[in-house]
Amino acid sequence: MKLKWTFLGLIVGLLAVLTGCEPVMVLDPKGPQADTIANVIWISIATMAIVVIVVFAMLVYILVKYRASKQSDDYEPPHIEGNPIVEGLIVGIPIIIIIFLSIVTVKSTYEVEATPKGYEDQEPLVVYASSSDWKWHFSYPEENIETVNYLYIPTDRPLEFRLYSFGPITSFWIPQLGGQKYAMSDMVTTLHLAAEVPGEYMGRNSNFSGKGFAENIFDVEAMSPKEFDEWVEEVKTTAEPITEEKFEELLEPGHLGRMTFSGTHLEFSPAPEGHHGHGHEEKASDEESHTHHE
Repeated sequence: MKLKWTFLGLIVGLLAVLTGCEPVMVLDPKGPQADTIANVIWISIATMAIVVIVVFAMLVYILVKYRASKQSDDYEPPHIEGNPIVEGLIVGIPIIIIIFLSIVTVKSTYEVEATPKGYEDQEPLVVYASSSDWKWHFSYPEENIETVNYLYIPTDRPLEFRLYSFGPITSFWIPQLGGQKYAMSDMVTTLHLAAEVPGEYMGRNSNFSGKGFAENIFDVEAMSPKEFDEWVEEVKTTAEPITEEKFEELLEPGHLGRMTFSGTHLEFSPAPEGHHGHGHEEKASDEESHTHHE
């Protein structure tokens, strides 16, 4: 009786906890890349659920059909040879499941690494996202502005994030827009995203990088292209310019709030694309040169 009430108590407690949970962010996509990832997760969950249900159904059937009976002490079960059909199913079904999930995974990986579907003909908004202990710096070279610990992006436009770090390896992740990607100190990695729904999202470093890791987060706000352009103009006219001295101060370990600057640190501290880039060196140099001339 005690075991029964304990079990019921656990079930009620679990239901109470789950009803108070917010939707899992990776399963609440707001962009095409995140939508692809969410679909893969659901396919994996459905596949595993089918396997579990079938296995438990077979377990119940076997326990009932072949349960112990009142046989005599000298009863000896008949000799049975191996069944090739059963053995084929035991080996073949897991192989089929692995092949299926492998195809889904490879196909989705290529999709999330490429420019989001439907945005191939649009010019992406390029944002350099660099990390330091324990903050994020977002440089908009085309707009010639920079923010710290917050990111404004337009909806319905491809986004090209160029990631690197001023310290240990970090991981740039906006769960509702796409998967994570590493930012390293001696090379630039590229992440393609797009936001289709205006709103506020959470971004963070998902790779442990020291004692301040837990608060190494940033705010993301997706808005209409018109609102984004208005924000850019406001920053250009009201924000203080970033200087090399100020930027060196920002790189000191510690936590900061949201900050906004005109200009970018790329002018005096360029990204390390010249040595270990991924084919973006020429394009990036042209953009930075154009920004400098402006």
